[in-house]
Amino acid sequence: MNKEELVIMNFRDLFNKMAWLNKFKMEASLRDYKPSEVHCIESIEKNEDSNVTKLAESLYMTSGAISKITKKLMKKGIIESYQKPDNKKEIYFRLTEQGKTIYQIHEDLHKEFQERDKAVFEQVTEEQFDSMLKFMEKYSRHLDAEIKKQGIEMKSE
Repeated sequence: MNKEELVIMNFRDLFNKMAWLNKFKMEASLRDYKPSEVHCIESIEKNEDSNVTKLAESLYMTSGAISKITKKLMKKGIIESYQKPDNKKEIYFRLTEQGKTIYQIHEDLHKEFQERDKAVFEQVTEEQFDSMLKFMEKYSRHLDAEIKKQGIEMKSE
């Protein structure tokens, strides 16, 4: 196996381990919500004037999938829709108080996981961080270009 394959395999392995390790606590704390719903809540909170298009792009999902998720979240009272006075065509989303509570639970869990993993990150030098971040940014730009070149529409899982 060459180094490129090892890097990809190790990225996938790290992601899968983190997801598995975090899964049980996430599911227990956010049991009434699917991961896609929680990520949608997070994206709405972190991005001003979120609409279906922005959410689909940021979550790498189809507009149809986002529409279904936002309808479910509105029905649960987690998000609400609004329009701008100067643009009655576009529909935007924001969190309700209940949605902000879900968002905060999710954020607190991430902080807890970050604290758990702190021992490893404290050993990483600034130069190593910079090198890793530079690589990830470069690879991400490459994948963005490939997605655009192939005209792939983002799909939900």
